[in-house]
Amino acid sequence: MIKLKIKYNFLLPALILISGAQISCAQDNRPGISENSPAIADDPKNYTVETVVEDLDNPWGMAFLPDGGLLITEKDGDIIYAKDGNKKTIAGVPEVVSRGQGGLLDIILHPNYSINGWLYITYSSSEGEGEGAHTAVMRAKFDGNSLTDQEVLYKATPNTRKGQHFGSRMAFDDKGYLYFSIGERGERDVNPQDITRDGGKIYRINDDGSIPEDNPFFNEADAKKAIYSYGHRNPQGMIFHPSYKEIWVNEHGPQGGDEINVVKKGANYGWPVISYGINYDNSILTEETSRPGMEQPLYYWVPSIAPCGFAVVPDEVYPDWEGNILVGSLKFQYLEMLTLEGKKVVKREKLLDGIGRLRNVVIGPDNHIYAGIQGKGIVKIIPNN
Repeated sequence: MIKLKIKYNFLLPALILISGAQISCAQDNRPGISENSPAIADDPKNYTVETVVEDLDNPWGMAFLPDGGLLITEKDGDIIYAKDGNKKTIAGVPEVVSRGQGGLLDIILHPNYSINGWLYITYSSSEGEGEGAHTAVMRAKFDGNSLTDQEVLYKATPNTRKGQHFGSRMAFDDKGYLYFSIGERGERDVNPQDITRDGGKIYRINDDGSIPEDNPFFNEADAKKAIYSYGHRNPQGMIFHPSYKEIWVNEHGPQGGDEINVVKKGANYGWPVISYGINYDNSILTEETSRPGMEQPLYYWVPSIAPCGFAVVPDEVYPDWEGNILVGSLKFQYLEMLTLEGKKVVKREKLLDGIGRLRNVVIGPDNHIYAGIQGKGIVKIIPNN
């Protein structure tokens, strides 16, 4: 595999994202829609795109190793180890059910990976109660060729043959807790608002899989003790924000109503009782966009961009973009960069416009932006001098 370095010259996509004020009559009567979203600016193209790993199908997650290598999860069930222009498929990956949106999903390293060697993956597993699959979290070690010392830390139940809304992203906070998301698995009227059921939740566990006793529902009878927040639809982006010291997620809405949410202990994010989206057949899902006791998003998109992946831009390499947040768009095939004043979005810009379906975005150890592109591979954004 040869490392490619090209000047940015991608064509604009045929679909242009419009602002919230320009949506159809089915949604523009909703409170807050018209003032929520600034118009998105065109791609500044003030950077170079370098392809660092080629020929990947669906690079869902990626984790940079201390040896300079990169572990990449392919949704169909492989983990690729890429280093110095070479790549290989590693052994010892758990059995994965690749159906619909399920498969081999996220991968991250323990904050003390260089000491303890633990890495964490999420995937759709058939183990446990019922036919089909549900999201699982595993930790393991990597010996250079294979996953070893595998331990399943959490497995959602019951399994279902439905193929949508597995989640699933992970992040560690600064206290060593592991957070992960599981989507509501296509059971919108059953799972998200019920803390005795998995799905439609953000979870918090210790790094060994044990459950913190100060989790909000730890002492509630029949509750899933690992739940940290609920009322989510399908979060596929998660970060621990370095400035605010909070877990932030982005999640898919239905038709409209994709959201960025700041995760709070025990909070209810409202799905499907409140939403800024509508059903896929254009019918009204709910008349309510707010309700007492339910959280409002930090930001929402109408129409949906289908968000996936999440990162905060560091200042070392991109001083003009410092603190901006990055969200991949599966639907419109660009990387969206949001400028915030405090926690209010004041500017939107396209990056990598038309490059393909943005599945993931992370900041590498060299403080550069890396993005996973379906059907292509991993690319790196290098600012032009």
